[in-house]
Amino acid sequence: MRRLLIANRGEIALRVIRTARRLGIESVAVYSDADAGALHVQEATLAHALGGNASAESYLRIDKLIAAARATGADAVHPGYGFLSENADFAQAVVDAGLVWVGPPAAAIRALGSKSSAKAIAQARGVPCLPGYFGADQSDECFVREAGRIGYPVMVKAAAGGGGRGMRLVTEAAQLAAALRSARSEAQSSFGSGELLLERALLAPRHVEVQVFADAHGHCIHLGERDCSVQRRHQKLVEESPSPAVDAAMRERMGRCAVDLAQAAGYVGAGTVEFLVDGAEFFLMEMNTRLQVEHPVTEAVTGLDLVEWQLRVAQGEPLPLTQEEVTFSGHAIEVRLCAEDENFAPHTGTVQEFHPPPPGEGGGGGAARLRFDHALFKGVEVPPHYDSLLGKLIAHAPTREEAIARLAAALDRTQLLGVPTNRRLLAACLRHPEFRAGRALIPFLQQHGDELRRQLQDEEAALLQGACAAALAPPAPALACPYARPLRMRHRGAIVDIAAGQATHTARVLKAPLGPSRWHLQAGTVDLIVEDASFEPAARGGGHNPSDELRAPFNGKVIEVKARPGASVARGDTLLVIESMKLEHALAAARDAVVKSIHVAPGQQAATSQVLVTFEAA
Repeated sequence: MRRLLIANRGEIALRVIRTARRLGIESVAVYSDADAGALHVQEATLAHALGGNASAESYLRIDKLIAAARATGADAVHPGYGFLSENADFAQAVVDAGLVWVGPPAAAIRALGSKSSAKAIAQARGVPCLPGYFGADQSDECFVREAGRIGYPVMVKAAAGGGGRGMRLVTEAAQLAAALRSARSEAQSSFGSGELLLERALLAPRHVEVQVFADAHGHCIHLGERDCSVQRRHQKLVEESPSPAVDAAMRERMGRCAVDLAQAAGYVGAGTVEFLVDGAEFFLMEMNTRLQVEHPVTEAVTGLDLVEWQLRVAQGEPLPLTQEEVTFSGHAIEVRLCAEDENFAPHTGTVQEFHPPPPGEGGGGGAARLRFDHALFKGVEVPPHYDSLLGKLIAHAPTREEAIARLAAALDRTQLLGVPTNRRLLAACLRHPEFRAGRALIPFLQQHGDELRRQLQDEEAALLQGACAAALAPPAPALACPYARPLRMRHRGAIVDIAAGQATHTARVLKAPLGPSRWHLQAGTVDLIVEDASFEPAARGGGHNPSDELRAPFNGKVIEVKARPGASVARGDTLLVIESMKLEHALAAARDAVVKSIHVAPGQQAATSQVLVTFEAA
């Protein structure tokens, strides 16, 4: 292997580039128009433009990626994760082009990349599975019939792909048709396949997965488990190893099942077998036939470089270790830093300031280590075409308690302005008593999300006056004037009068403009998004009713418009569906009202704060 093309973007492309460089392998970055200035493009040996912005025009184009490999003289392709990493046609196209595919054989991807096929293989090997339906008949009528047989609640899942896309929980029969329609649409958009399956839903399990690795010589081992139970929208936010709920006996049983499943499909390379854990029982969810986002926690506790293993195995080398030689040390936790607010709404924009936490600072003691996988820098654009992941912070320490303290402190010290992030929500999750006690299950954020959001908003309210006065108060006038310039700020939709001459905030306040009258402030550990309302007319400043209109909470493409002018709507009714960062979001009415006018149409790109729908009294 002389020159490796990475068919991906962002932090995972950088991750692969750096291991390849250490092994003396040249790298080729590919990029869309939106990513022309991205860090992976700058760090690679060579870079090749794919053109287009959307994934379907760039990173999902097999023909463009094969042409890029040929044009740059690459002799191998690493798919990263997401995009085409679990696409058997892409794997086969790479091999057919005479290139080395850094991943499992296309046949194994087909067998295991489909949840339906993987469950059939698992059942034949005695791997525990939940009752479900994963047949060829994809009609709504069949799913209604099968859901009745399985019994509610059920989970609708995309048969292809992962990452929580195409998943819908259905607790009663009346919800099923809408869930099928939405899951099919999202699955088709994300994976190019609208095939679905059903399975019995467990309402409060853990999500525990096992990292497996196999070579082409018949050897397959596992590298322990990761607990990924803290999630939003079925997507992981916090991952750790080892799991607080898995003892040595369960680890051995889960590991044996994961290895059996991989070997049954002729697997080669890195893969992850995901289970739902309910007490002492575990059930197969799916197998991801690729490297996972959260692989760094396994690297931390094993001391291994999994990308290096991928590259060596792809070149025909045997696994470097046997199962008996694998050792584990300490505890590692990862959090996913995303461009989204505490309500999980995605955001786009330009990073105005970025300062990662210093590696030597924070809690956790001298034995704790911090790792930050990202592709961020001042001035980088966060586009709407891809998912919201900005980077991953990982702490490794001798104990779980030290790892939690180290990681929370590192989040506190991360400075990122210009785009709202979930930085403070992640720190609050880590410090929550349920998480600290090791009791967080998949519903953790459903149960405690409102509590965490109130905590964050209370912290903002306590600092709002002082931070705005310190950062935004106008300078004293050159001439004596008995009147102070008014300073009125809008924060979270409310207007606040700032006592400009009485700044008491002593901590350093960072400030970044988001427009001519909007700012992103970071006061200590607290983020504030504020807008100057000092010179707005009184009707808008104080009497405007925000429920008279529905505004876009983020940039996105309008997929569906359900509302109609003149129609009566009830609070909670879905009015529009917007796709942003590869996920569909239903926007609902905030109150009972009559739709006055619609300002967008399907296919239109909506900007943050753009008026979508206006209302009049019901």
